[in-house]
Order: sequence, then C-alpha cells, then structure tokens
Amino acid sequence: MIQIQKKVTIVVMFLLLAGNTFSQDWEKILNQRLPEYGHRNWIIIADAAYPKQSAAGIETIVTGACQLEVLRKVLAKIDASTHIQPILMLDFELNFVPGKNAPGVKNYRNELKQIFGDRPLKVMPHEEIIRKLDDASKLFNILLLKTNLTIPYTSVFIELDCGYWNAEKEKELRDKIRYLRSI
Repeated sequence: MIQIQKKVTIVVMFLLLAGNTFSQDWEKILNQRLPEYGHRNWIIIADAAYPKQSAAGIETIVTGACQLEVLRKVLAKIDASTHIQPILMLDFELNFVPGKNAPGVKNYRNELKQIFGDRPLKVMPHEEIIRKLDDASKLFNILLLKTNLTIPYTSVFIELDCGYWNAEKEKELRDKIRYLRSI
C-alpha cells in the first residue's frame, strides 16, 4: 500500500512539474520566433477547441494557460519589438455569442476591449479569417498558441506587419516609382 502511495505521489509531482514547464515553454518558443518573424507571419492565440491544422507552416503549441494572459504577453512582446506591429483580427460571430450558452462571454468581450485599447481591430466572419490564414500558411510561418479558454469564437488572430514601414509610406514609394517610370 505504501509503495502504491509513493508511486502515485511521484506521478502527481511529475505531472505538476511537467504542467508548469509545459506552460512556460510557449513563452520560450515565442521569444525564439519573434526575432525571426516579420510582416505576413501570424500569431494566433486560440481557444481550447481550435483544431490542429495540417498546413506545414502552422506550428501549434498547447500553452495550458489562460487565453487573456497569453494575449497580454504576446502583445507586450510585439510592442517591445521595433520590427513588427500587430494587425488584430477577431471573429465577427463573437459579438453574437449569447451568455446563456457561453458563460463568461460578456466579461471576456469587456476584457478584450481593455487589452486592445485604441489599437485598430478587424472583425470578420470566422471562415474569412481562416481563408486568409490558409493562404498565408502556404508561404509564411504561423505560430498557434492554444489556450485553455472554452468560449466559442474567441481566438485572436494577429497578422504581423512591418513596425517601421506602413501602408502610407508604401503608397508614397509606389507612386514615386510609377512617376519615375513614366518620365
């Protein structure tokens, strides 16, 4: 009987330690990927039911962590970098998920507003975002951080953009090139 209790204690301790290490590994991987990533790479902070996708460019990491905590940390790391900035996307359907079917959804939506602040946000139907993601995964790497959140349509999609160049600067450059070619 004592031997069984010892074995159970060892297994429980191992699982607890593995769980702690496991949930910290995603941050290590994020820290490794961010310097490599640039515009057109994606980071997804997904809910628990988000499927493992088969595209070779999509790396799935199970964080074992709270989605909002992961989101805050990812955005802080992106904000601290100079080479990238986030383009945030949410599922359109999230606005219509009723609290009676998904307890906590109202608080979740409020938390997101606080986290996003005045950042630009694109809201699109889920299938439209998935199509964009599928197209991107054919050429660019995507890091999918799967969390323990169990509210539908709560995945946050972050398409990375250049941190030191924007659409306005690109348009100015293209206009200048067109002008010089026409001379």
